[in-house]
Amino acid sequence: MRRFEWTWFGLLYHDDDFGHDAFHIFQSELARTGWGCMAYAEPIPLDSNPAGLQRIVSVVKTSTARVVAVIENGIRAIKLMDEVVRQKVTGLQWVAGVQFIEHTNDHSPGVYIPYLRGSLGVSIRQGDIPGLRDFLLKIRPGNNPDNSHENTLWVDAGGRVCTGQEDLGTAETKLLDVSDLRGEYNVYKAAYALAHALHDMLQCVPGRGPFTGHSCATLQTIQPWQLVYYLQEINFTTSAGDQVSFNENSEASPIVDVMNLAWLPDGSTKVQNVGLYKKSESASEELILDEDRIFWNSGTNKPPRLVCSESCSPGTRVARRKGEPVCCFDCITCSEGEISNETDSTECTSCPEDFWSSPQRDHCVPKSVEFLSYHEPLGISLTTISLIGTLFCAIVMGIFIYYRDTPMVRANNSELSFQLLMSLKLCFLCSLLFIGRPRLWTCQLRHATFGISFVLCVSCILVKTMVVLAVFKASKPGSSEILRFFGTIQQRGTVLGLTSIQAIICIAWLVSASPTPHKNTQYNSDKIVYECEVGSTVGFAVLLGYIGLLALLSFLLAFMARNLPDNFNEAKLITFSMLIFCAVWIAFIPAYISSPGKYADAVEVFAILASSFGLLVVLFGPKCYIILLKPDRNTKKSIMGRGATKT
Repeated sequence: MRRFEWTWFGLLYHDDDFGHDAFHIFQSELARTGWGCMAYAEPIPLDSNPAGLQRIVSVVKTSTARVVAVIENGIRAIKLMDEVVRQKVTGLQWVAGVQFIEHTNDHSPGVYIPYLRGSLGVSIRQGDIPGLRDFLLKIRPGNNPDNSHENTLWVDAGGRVCTGQEDLGTAETKLLDVSDLRGEYNVYKAAYALAHALHDMLQCVPGRGPFTGHSCATLQTIQPWQLVYYLQEINFTTSAGDQVSFNENSEASPIVDVMNLAWLPDGSTKVQNVGLYKKSESASEELILDEDRIFWNSGTNKPPRLVCSESCSPGTRVARRKGEPVCCFDCITCSEGEISNETDSTECTSCPEDFWSSPQRDHCVPKSVEFLSYHEPLGISLTTISLIGTLFCAIVMGIFIYYRDTPMVRANNSELSFQLLMSLKLCFLCSLLFIGRPRLWTCQLRHATFGISFVLCVSCILVKTMVVLAVFKASKPGSSEILRFFGTIQQRGTVLGLTSIQAIICIAWLVSASPTPHKNTQYNSDKIVYECEVGSTVGFAVLLGYIGLLALLSFLLAFMARNLPDNFNEAKLITFSMLIFCAVWIAFIPAYISSPGKYADAVEVFAILASSFGLLVVLFGPKCYIILLKPDRNTKKSIMGRGATKT
């Protein structure tokens, strides 16, 4: 049963001392080896009670175990098999003593063969006794007048059975068939064991014997226990190659034949030898089977698969069924991040931190790495937009340099306009630091560069707004002195001072809690998301808050100057640009918080590009339109002309 991995079986045994002892030995062996499970164990009643047999066969029929081991001497096998036939219990693999198989098969082979064919059994070892046939042929009456057995029966030279008075005929007798000696072979080995023991005893030298006082036993004084001593010491091999010896418990080395009930092509049956089991001196057990000769009940040349539950393949684990034997279980697929790489694994093991389970859950694979890459469509698109924005800034700057002497450029504070264009370039370019695999230097630079660039940009806008208001106030009687506070040096100083505050904030942030690259596995457990940890949330909030404060102040001042009477009032453009800027960054905060992994970086890049394009288009679009397409309006008179005052 172990050879063919039949782990789910039933056991039928005689309801007597022999059967119960065999059952307990069977049970203890299962417990010792941890192999196989009994679906049921039923005692066969000695009186062959029909009700008892009916109940037992019903248990066999309803059980899922398709292997039935029978410990029975064969005498009551007929009644058991009659009930099996009556209930039509087919498809079973019987494993029993050979007497059980032969007894039932010889009784009614045509009836039992559909149920018993393919059965496997064990039998006393068959062996050859050299010279036995010649000895039988030489037996003659009168050779030994005192031997009554020889005078009763003998075999003549022609193979005929004869007696001292008459010839019994010419039929061959079974006495000459020495091809299947089992019980006789056992007697032969027993006789030789005794002979070897007596021989060893006679070789004993007085004074060197194994008994008290180093004495020896003699044929005249031998005691049974002395003969047992020599029997335990024997160790010889028969002519058939079988070893004969006894262990410390006076048990002979076991050796038995494995038999199989085969159904031959002509419809007849035959109990044939298909192997043997033996246990050598080294205590190593050996089962030798000629599997190609075994006839199976299924009619195939392969043994049936007889288990309660199929083995759990790698990637699954065994889950015991409550209240059922250990051979009955379910196979549960390992959870994500866990694997099992052995058959019938009892538990799944977790993969290392940077690894994840394969789809089959049978091995760990490196986790996929995710970040906003230059090689993916999203990263390529954002990079392209960033470079386009930088190019547009360069083009606008080129237009302003080329037309620097025109009223449109000179009237709008050309120095601050150039500074604003340079800061917008930096805003577009700083977005590239958010793309690519995060590293320590990119994490430290990305937010610092972003914060300083936008503060420089918004500072220029704030100063331009303040200059617009100062010019308007100075045009009123008695207010000419106000322009002294908004000269070129003051404008540069204000922009530099406001930007320096942001630089100090960034330095303090980087020194106290610098942003660092981080492998995040919280978003997707099967991925490693590379991102930059901000280090200090307070530092990041102060950086954004300072930009927002300057933007809000610029918006308020520009809103106050929106109704100035000039035909080309830049305050209106600043107001609209600040509206766009604030709207983008207000929308950015919830989008950034709710975006996982690389999409958080993408949202921040999008906010940078959207606000930068908003400032570039709103502040410089109308000016470039007039410079390039409406040169007739690019005059001092047209720009400084007064429109109707709005209330």
